Amino acid sequence: MKGTKKTNRNPWAWLPTLYFAEGVPYILVNTVSVILYKRMGVDNAQIAFWTSLLYLPWVLKMLWGPLVDLYSTKRNWILFTQIILAASFGFTAFSLHLPNYFIVSLVAFVIAAFVSATHDISADGFYMLALSKEDQALFVGIRSVFYRIAMIFGSGFLVFLAGQLETSLGDIPLSWTIVFGLSGIIFLLIFLFHKFILPYPLVDNKRTPKEISEGAPFLKIFSEYFKQKGILGIIFFILFYRFGEAMLVKLASPFLLDDRTAGGLGLTTSEVGIVYGTVGVLSLILGGIFGGWVISKFGLKKCLWPMAIILNIPHAAYLYMAIFQPPVYLAYPLVAIEQFGYGLGFTAFMVYLMYISKGIYKTSHYAISTGIMALGMMIPGLVSGYIQEAVGYVNFFIIVLLMAIPGILSLLFIPTIEEEKESISK
Repeated sequence: MKGTKKTNRNPWAWLPTLYFAEGVPYILVNTVSVILYKRMGVDNAQIAFWTSLLYLPWVLKMLWGPLVDLYSTKRNWILFTQIILAASFGFTAFSLHLPNYFIVSLVAFVIAAFVSATHDISADGFYMLALSKEDQALFVGIRSVFYRIAMIFGSGFLVFLAGQLETSLGDIPLSWTIVFGLSGIIFLLIFLFHKFILPYPLVDNKRTPKEISEGAPFLKIFSEYFKQKGILGIIFFILFYRFGEAMLVKLASPFLLDDRTAGGLGLTTSEVGIVYGTVGVLSLILGGIFGGWVISKFGLKKCLWPMAIILNIPHAAYLYMAIFQPPVYLAYPLVAIEQFGYGLGFTAFMVYLMYISKGIYKTSHYAISTGIMALGMMIPGLVSGYIQEAVGYVNFFIIVLLMAIPGILSLLFIPTIEEEKESISK
């Protein structure tokens, strides 16, 4: 009976698994897919191009966000997307033994990407509906922790497991079939768990089209965003701030995996799972935590320029590895340094996006900014593989370092923090 359904439940019962479920698909689609295709023999240009296109749903998700409000409850959307994600990963596992596995698995990843982006919308909406304002503030750090745990699980544990299976079974497609099959089973279990554990918040009701239009006029949201002061500089900043990192991220794992004769480091799949997916992600998390502390202590205005530089300078670690091809053990600290710098610089970037999200539509404006951010990651990724194949790893990493220049110069064109605060107060 509907009357017996729990309208609230201790957030510790469901929030950790909900945000773990939000993080895993993103990592599988955008990071683990790169390693999968590299191990399956796909060339760098194809890997970088097609996996970069998988960012597109996160670019566009703000466009169908109102549909999540309109057609059902956030709880139903969460359950629906989780069962589809389970099926998508199961389909990916099946596809790896087909002659045209690349195209078929890519279709599975495209489906998973769109569904994952929709799951993000519904999960974040459910978070705000199921928790009081006090609990929202209390658990915001907790949900971030479990999202990061999902990153380590996906790019660390699952990649390490794939490498161990490759060694023991001697069959790369079968190894990755097991990994993605396991991912599908995990999502099936998460779906079943949430079906019984997620509460039924009283305010989690689908809204009528009239309520949607009255509450947040779609065109007005975009109009208000693009009319804000210094918007061209802001867009330039969002697109170019991480341009070098966007080029690097799609080739980092292929570089670590490629044989030394091809200019890479020759790491095994398991070693990449530890170096990049575990040590690297932990360093990224620590960089983000430290960056947040520094900004809270000194203010964003004083931190933005130094952190923009810190974001880009550690990319030289990859240039060093490409030139000197050091022993494997040196890859651990070098990748850690690069990811720590990325964590610092990315924190300043996200805090600025929060500053420019203002007014009654601040949540929607933040979503627009993150959509542009995803576009800024997608565009460089599309061409990065072709550039690397044309010039080699050494010259590619030099180009990555040079791409820091437009990102750092973009800071000259954005409204200052004082200007943003002034406009917010008005």
